[in-house]
Amino acid sequence: MNNREDTSNGGKSEKNDASGGKYEDNNLGKKCGWESGPEAAHHAHFLRAVLDLLVEKAVFQGTDRSSKVVEWVEPSELQQRLQLDLGDDGVTQGDLLRHLDQVVRYSVKTGHPYFINQLFSSLDVYGLVGQWVTDALNPSVYTYEVSPVFTLMEIKVLSAMADLVGYKEHDGLFCPGGSISNMYGMLLARYHHCPDVKKRGLHGLGHQLVVLTSADSHYSLLKSAMTLGLGADNLLPVDVDEAGRMDVGHLRQRIKSAREEGAVPFMVCATAGTTVLGAYDPLDAVAEVCGDESLWLHVDAAWGGGALLSSRHKHKLLGIHRADSVTWNPHKLLASPQQCSVFLTSHPGLLDACNSASANYLFQKDKFYDTSYDVGDKHLQCGRRVDVLKFWTMWKAKGTTGLEKHVERVFEMSQLFADKIRFREGFKLLLEPECTNVCFWYEPPSLRTKRAHPEYNKLLNAVAPKIKERMVKTGSMMITYQPLRGQPNFFRLVLQNSQVNEHDINYFIAQIEHLGRDL
Repeated sequence: MNNREDTSNGGKSEKNDASGGKYEDNNLGKKCGWESGPEAAHHAHFLRAVLDLLVEKAVFQGTDRSSKVVEWVEPSELQQRLQLDLGDDGVTQGDLLRHLDQVVRYSVKTGHPYFINQLFSSLDVYGLVGQWVTDALNPSVYTYEVSPVFTLMEIKVLSAMADLVGYKEHDGLFCPGGSISNMYGMLLARYHHCPDVKKRGLHGLGHQLVVLTSADSHYSLLKSAMTLGLGADNLLPVDVDEAGRMDVGHLRQRIKSAREEGAVPFMVCATAGTTVLGAYDPLDAVAEVCGDESLWLHVDAAWGGGALLSSRHKHKLLGIHRADSVTWNPHKLLASPQQCSVFLTSHPGLLDACNSASANYLFQKDKFYDTSYDVGDKHLQCGRRVDVLKFWTMWKAKGTTGLEKHVERVFEMSQLFADKIRFREGFKLLLEPECTNVCFWYEPPSLRTKRAHPEYNKLLNAVAPKIKERMVKTGSMMITYQPLRGQPNFFRLVLQNSQVNEHDINYFIAQIEHLGRDL
């Protein structure tokens, strides 16, 4: 029985032959149905209207340079405009469409060329299409029987990425973000060091485990230590040089000191592309230390791993093939839609040994097909979203050569920005960029005569937040800022949108000067 409203009298519908003719109706004035499944007579026009809205306003208008990056509204007022309250009665499809229009209108357009605020940006058409297909199919990847296409696709993409890392043997998985990928690295390293921890827990070890990572590593390492029961105090920071790269000499000292104090180091995490400065740790040298000390080496290449696709820039990750495990986020430097994060290891079978629980209602061994394709037990998750299709679609569309051109383009544009501001009055580079992070201060005209003033650093510290406020409220662009090791706030331009061109670079500079001129 059809529980939706009868459209035979109210809504007028017309359907051509089933071989692909247009289907049109005007059911947007009808109440939304309560059943979960789709019905062509009730939903076809609504779905097409939503798709038109997204294509016109999110995809094209939202990435048009003449449009705002964000239409800023204060939280209290925005809550009123959005009408977020939920009621007992449903709304019409037309009303719902209008609400979705508001969602698009007031959301930050992260695909806009002038959104350079985080380590994700751009809107890749092929990746977007892959994401739409994923959501329409709504799969979960734990067994081959429910997800045959995506199981095989994951195997193929993980293998291709492992080849780029340089692994001769590998295992891997897609994760819900780089933080979880890094936690897999710590989890696997701990199991490799002491397999009994899987059954006996930490209290059965009888010693204090510690992890070493650079002072500029991602905060997810701290969260991983907390979550896995190691404790925040047992994540030992290693000094970095002026460019933000791990000091290998200090790493050796910290390992020695930890052992002298009775602790047991079992893992080092190096970073290929730090969050703020974009620094690449000297992976070959760190791998040498880990080999000498019998420590697991994990490389967090979530941000900088995309350079592996570039013949001009892959040298920055020299030695990564020696790592026991690697985190790599295609949704960062390669601009795949969120979220798309990969964990790779050079130890086949270890993920399954570490994480499997062998639930016999899901991972039966007497199935009619090869159950080695039931990969879900090596994940911590059970139900798991497909993140591979959007990246596979991009890679299939552009080829490895196209991805390489993308990477080299964003490196080229970030270097162009650095070159343009290096000697420009009012701008000062924090350091020469190693990745596509360009860190710099902007000094308004009023401060240029006050450099000897005792309050100069305090005044300079207030500049970036004020310019950021102005650019957000005008919607002209978005770029982040932060302090580091006691220095005043500085801007951090991060590029992964290969549509950004020299005209845009000049625009960024002009906007910062315009918004900060009177400070």
